[in-house]
Amino acid sequence: EKAGFFADLKINLIYPCTETHVKKYSKQHVRFVTETPEIYRESIRPYMQSKRDQGRLNWVFNIIEGRKEVEDVIYRTKLGEAGDEGFLLLPDLNWDRSTLDALHLLAIVERRDIWSLRDLKKKHIPWLEHMKNKLISATVKTYPSIEPDQLKLYVHYQPTYYHFHIHIVHVALEAGATQATGKAFGLDVLVEMLKVMAGDEEAGMDAVSMTYTLGEASELWTEVYEPLKKSGRASR
Repeated sequence: EKAGFFADLKINLIYPCTETHVKKYSKQHVRFVTETPEIYRESIRPYMQSKRDQGRLNWVFNIIEGRKEVEDVIYRTKLGEAGDEGFLLLPDLNWDRSTLDALHLLAIVERRDIWSLRDLKKKHIPWLEHMKNKLISATVKTYPSIEPDQLKLYVHYQPTYYHFHIHIVHVALEAGATQATGKAFGLDVLVEMLKVMAGDEEAGMDAVSMTYTLGEASELWTEVYEPLKKSGRASR
């Protein structure tokens, strides 16, 4: 057989594989939902809190604190020395770690007060802009053949886990489910939304209706949106 016969075949092994992973990657019907500020406040925020209370973020904190997956971290600020601007970069599960045109990194921030884009407020604009510059600089420093205008940054909503993290991908990366409308929200777009938003520095994304896709096997659908739909309270 020719060497490289399977060059276009990539297999992801997830370990430990939780029920959440199984539901996420199983073939299923998809729904498009609208999360109003009321639904977020009354249903989604408590759901997020429950996941954090169950210790679902311990693995993230272990990575941040250097206890786990140290060998996978490709760049990091010194733990605890950069304050709110501390972060680390590691390869996304979907990247083969060699094809730069398919670059996909995750930036996990050290600060723990931001769970998702819903926690972003006007007062966070300078932080977001500074973090964007730091993340691009770190990526280009790590991969010198990539230029700043070959990178795009976005966040997911709903995210897989409720600790703020930013996706950094090469612009040549084919847009799959991870970059799809109803899943990915550009970091620049979020910053602009905050800039034009009325209100003081505490005004933020928790006051905006968000539309996104959900698989019918996901807990958010079965525990939140399906009951809302059956009760007639869902907005769509």
